[in-house]
Amino acid sequence: NIYGAQASDGDNWPEDGTRCLDLLNELLPALQYYAYIEIAPTEKHLWMSYQPILAAHGDVFAMQRITGPADIYPVLKDLFRKQRA
Repeated sequence: NIYGAQASDGDNWPEDGTRCLDLLNELLPALQYYAYIEIAPTEKHLWMSYQPILAAHGDVFAMQRITGPADIYPVLKDLFRKQRA
């Protein structure tokens, strides 16, 4: 049972998004679940880069954004809620 999580401000060079996407595609088959949390008021490069992963692997990959301190607990609670069998 391997779970992963990443929190980022989403700011990166556009070409880095391709590298991150490739790495996630390699990792996801070995993971039970992976959560990406972007801490930014609007969608950044990394958020956009991860959209194809969400579309293809939404059963094991989730993304949410935190725009302010009030979002932290609700976002974490939702991303890591207990899944029904």
